[in-house]
Amino acid sequence: MADAQFRPRMFSWLSGLLTGAVLVAAVSGLIALLAEHVPVLSLLVLYLLAVLPIALLWGSALAAVVAVASVAAFIFLFLNPVQVRMTEQQTLFPLAVFLLTAVAVGQLGARSQQQARESARLSDEQAALRRVATLVAHSTPALEVFEAVTREVGLLCGADLARLERYEEDGSVTGVAAWSRVPVRLAVGTRFALEGLSVAAQVRLTGGPVRVDGFEGASGPIAEEALDLKIRWSVGCPIVVAGHLWGVIAASSRNDVPFPVNTEAQLADFTELVATTIENAQGRAEISQLLENQAALRRLATLVARNTPAAEVVSAVASEVGSVIGATATVIVRLDADGLFTVAARAGERRDLMGAGSRWTIEPPHVVATAVATGRPALFEGYGRLSGRLADELRQLDIHAALAIPIMVGERTWGALCIASRDIRFPTGTEQRMEAFTELVSIAIADAESAAELAASRARIVTASDEARRQIERDLHDGAQQRLVTLGLELSILQSSLHPSLGEVRSGIVRISEELSEVIDELREMSRGIHPAILSEGGLSPALRALARRSTIPVELDVRTQARFREPVEVAAYYVVSEALTNMTKYADASYATVVMEERYGTMRLSVQDDGVGGADPARGSGLVGIRDRVEALGGSFEVNSPIEEGTLIQVCLPIQPE
Repeated sequence: MADAQFRPRMFSWLSGLLTGAVLVAAVSGLIALLAEHVPVLSLLVLYLLAVLPIALLWGSALAAVVAVASVAAFIFLFLNPVQVRMTEQQTLFPLAVFLLTAVAVGQLGARSQQQARESARLSDEQAALRRVATLVAHSTPALEVFEAVTREVGLLCGADLARLERYEEDGSVTGVAAWSRVPVRLAVGTRFALEGLSVAAQVRLTGGPVRVDGFEGASGPIAEEALDLKIRWSVGCPIVVAGHLWGVIAASSRNDVPFPVNTEAQLADFTELVATTIENAQGRAEISQLLENQAALRRLATLVARNTPAAEVVSAVASEVGSVIGATATVIVRLDADGLFTVAARAGERRDLMGAGSRWTIEPPHVVATAVATGRPALFEGYGRLSGRLADELRQLDIHAALAIPIMVGERTWGALCIASRDIRFPTGTEQRMEAFTELVSIAIADAESAAELAASRARIVTASDEARRQIERDLHDGAQQRLVTLGLELSILQSSLHPSLGEVRSGIVRISEELSEVIDELREMSRGIHPAILSEGGLSPALRALARRSTIPVELDVRTQARFREPVEVAAYYVVSEALTNMTKYADASYATVVMEERYGTMRLSVQDDGVGGADPARGSGLVGIRDRVEALGGSFEVNSPIEEGTLIQVCLPIQPE
């Protein structure tokens, strides 16, 4: 390498000497032309035309050589050597002038060249900084900025290798960007321990700029690569982000000459831009993270507001949490009455492990058990000292950390939301982000439980009402109705036993018997309205046909199933048709009605439609409110569509099996 640097310098000197000889010869020719007209000694100054260019371009040393050659040429070409000895003063004086001039001009030239080089270096440095600053200002992705910085540093410092590295929490370092004139082993993305001698290790130790002068006898992965690449000099500066040491930027060279003293300052200028890029990227990441969080929470809140079943909300929460936090696995567990945990929802990798619906015995120090027991978030890192089937499955996922947040419903702990990660620890703020999701789970479960309790309460009320109706119907049928029928029979017997001469008595008895029959019919109708016996005896289809026959407006009945349903469903369907036909008769001014009943997809579907005046509104009463309550208490749906002058359509859907 020394020979490679010596040859260019030798070539430069030889080219300077040759140029000087040519210039001396040219000036000598010019003096020969002017000597006939001008005193020859006064022409000595023309040799400055040969000395000055050499001084400016090659420096004072070579200019002194050319000055001596110029004086020698002038003496031997234009003066008598004898005369020179007689006039040594005259000869030495011009020589001294030439030498001084050569040195002075050479120094000026060297200073001028140094200033030019410094100006060029500053210009190059400013241009490089502007290029990187432009990338930062345009919010260019951090990796692109890192690559640009390492390239600019390498070129600006005349290095053979430049690298930007990030310190990890486990004491290692990761290469995030590199530029090189030579092949490297420690590629970008490689994480390696800070062992042995390296710029990265020294910067982490000192917290300031460092220089490494040679790696002879050093160990460690970085030192081994440096020795393999014949690196002789390395310099590095720390990258500080928000007051914390984030990483290091380093330049390395194989030259014999070390880096200039201002190299650390050059690197420091770039580290500030790198720090700004990282802070901007972190800020953008935080904003993006916040937006993702808010979007996920909005989607889940919409599900809750729509009274989506709690199981669907819980499953959606598990998926959203796993997505926005980036967890390896997300699990929502429910604490059962027997003390076991049931997986209510599962998202992430390997869903066959700890899958939805599976039941587990979970005890501390597992985070789920700890969170449920304490009612506070629980964090656990590492499953090396745990045993059992759950720990084995977590090891299959290569889980290193888990965080559980208890899910509270009212004053009781319902279960927990747990995330697991392969990373050593979770990002700052993860716990707070998860708590927002657990609140939605709590609301969904509380709403579902309240709705279930309300439905159960309504169902109990409807069941009790139906039982009371049946009891009243039985009491009327077995009590008053039977007694009245018996009285009617006794009157008939009495009538037949009277003497024909008692015509007036016979007429009175006939009149009483007829009125008694009317009372029995009215009582039977009342009994049927309270609870239709035909419904209990024959089922829904005969009961609907009886309603159609009794209706004062024509009814087209389309019963597409003869199946029997559970009693609450049949009773609800009967009263829907009964109330609808009654309203049509009283208010709709309809000329006909259509009743359709069918069984589809595990539900009984019922529709009643007329061609009346429309305008029916359950909110204003009309008996439809009670029917809606009865239907919804059974988990069904009740809809009324009644535009003015376009008739009324009532649609009911009832689940065949109880929820």
